[in-house]
Amino acid sequence: MEKSANDLKIDYIEFTVADIEAAKAFYGSAFGWSFTDYGSSYCEFNDGRLAGGFTNIQPPRPGGGPLVILYADKLEEALDKVERAGGTIAKPIAAFPGGRRFHFLDKDGYELAVWSKS
Repeated sequence: MEKSANDLKIDYIEFTVADIEAAKAFYGSAFGWSFTDYGSSYCEFNDGRLAGGFTNIQPPRPGGGPLVILYADKLEEALDKVERAGGTIAKPIAAFPGGRRFHFLDKDGYELAVWSKS
């Protein structure tokens, strides 16, 4: 399998927010982002260059910021690379509508995620 142009690149950013409608109002008004709702707990945004999401599944992370999500063609290989580089797996590989992902902590404690379509 050939490596895709998106392999191991930042692919998506997810903000945990208290109020999705308020987040949409702010970012739509301030920056002109467009939105696609996926139920009451998730909304995808598009800024014209990068897509991301707002979720209220967990409480906001004060000081934690958005969840940066990278894409990997081969999720298990990416997980192995994270561990070999000294990262800590915070959430193991799990399926979600559209693919699978895992979360990890880097050496400074920042949480990121990696996802794959398969």
